[in-house]
Amino acid sequence: MVDFDGYRPNVGIVICNYKNQVLWAKRCGQNSWQFPQGGINDNESAEQAMYRELYEEVGLQPKDVRILYVSKHWLRYKLPKRLLRYDTKPMCIGQKQRWFLLQLVSDEKKINVKATKSPEFDGWRWVSFWYPVRQVVSFKRDVYRRVMKEFAAFLFSFDKDKSSEYFQERDLKFTSSHKPNYSKHSKRPFHKRG
Repeated sequence: MVDFDGYRPNVGIVICNYKNQVLWAKRCGQNSWQFPQGGINDNESAEQAMYRELYEEVGLQPKDVRILYVSKHWLRYKLPKRLLRYDTKPMCIGQKQRWFLLQLVSDEKKINVKATKSPEFDGWRWVSFWYPVRQVVSFKRDVYRRVMKEFAAFLFSFDKDKSSEYFQERDLKFTSSHKPNYSKHSKRPFHKRG
């Protein structure tokens, strides 16, 4: 389903653990990492799509998570020209996403990126809250920056001092000379659970 502006309705999922680290998933056969996400079917609400995608992409059931927050607005990104499918009608030029912040309430052993016959991911790991903003593919960075800023305002609102510890303006800025982050987070082994 594509809207009149050419955007496909989609849900994005940020899963955090009790340390406020977030689940970062590796796309199958690629060195590309992202949050779980997926399209909303015609007969689904955004929440129903989120639970379906949650199972399809990371093997979690509704009982394994708790919804902490839902983005207030649809966030959009355009696909790069090289990824556009000009032969499809209506043509999809990008995604419009409703984002969900979830707390993992079950053991992390329940996470299974191979829960379905056609997995999207072949590994995952926990990373610091702001790490994905700097590491996601460039055309998704603005959406990631905006959603994580919105989620941080909620998640860290209980303690203003702690919020400033996690939320640094430098984490939200990018330049054309952006270099990969080789911090301890980028060298962590990832899980290949199945």
